Amino acid sequence: MKIGFIGTGDITEAIVTGLISSDFPISEIILSERSQAKSARLAAADNRVRVTPDNQQIVDQADLVFLAVRPQIAEQVLRPLKFHDGQAVASLIATATFEVLLDWIGAPVRLTRSIPLPAVANRRGVTAIYPADDQLESLYDALGTVVVAQSLDEFDAYAAASALMGLYFGVMETASDWLCAQGTSAPNAQGYLTKIFLELSRTADSAPETGFDILRRHHSTPGGLNQQMFEVFAETGGTKALTQALESVAKRVHDARSS
Repeated sequence: MKIGFIGTGDITEAIVTGLISSDFPISEIILSERSQAKSARLAAADNRVRVTPDNQQIVDQADLVFLAVRPQIAEQVLRPLKFHDGQAVASLIATATFEVLLDWIGAPVRLTRSIPLPAVANRRGVTAIYPADDQLESLYDALGTVVVAQSLDEFDAYAAASALMGLYFGVMETASDWLCAQGTSAPNAQGYLTKIFLELSRTADSAPETGFDILRRHHSTPGGLNQQMFEVFAETGGTKALTQALESVAKRVHDARSS
């Protein structure tokens, strides 16, 4: 199977890094030259990776074409290319809708959208896709876990939730700054918090049938410090702020469908 990427940014690099270390059957990965540093690094990592300055060559030769260019330049990159009817195309362009993409592509391709996250580089990522596609599911399954959205609204909700990454590290940063203000060193604060959250994630991952509400109660002794922490967080607007942030991002994603 030949896979092509139009656009070689961070997510393309993560996907390719994961694929070349997996058993997924690939005969060739064709990358666009931009970004040159990333494409050159990937080509040096595996002899199945080839770099070309010609995006049309990627469209002509790949069995599956990933669209991984920035939204700001996507139209000018895609419109000149000639896709063929029924071609497998996977868009990673977060804010570009199916209607807009098909207009830019100019052919009735087999179009999917997906949200791969950086951990696919280590084959531990979770990727939401829509609509269902056996070929794409198989590829992402080699890179971690696949979640197939049953509707566009569900897919957009995953897109909004994927924006929690910066917030996650922002929470860690805030807690680390507090620890440092109490006299700990920055390396000790970061190491301590990283291990706490890592093990909490492992607990949830090992018990997929246990809801987060139950896990929270299991980790909160009545009248104890953990219960107090969550109650103060909720009472002072923490949970409301989180919901508002999700709603704000979700609105931006949804509005893109109407623009």
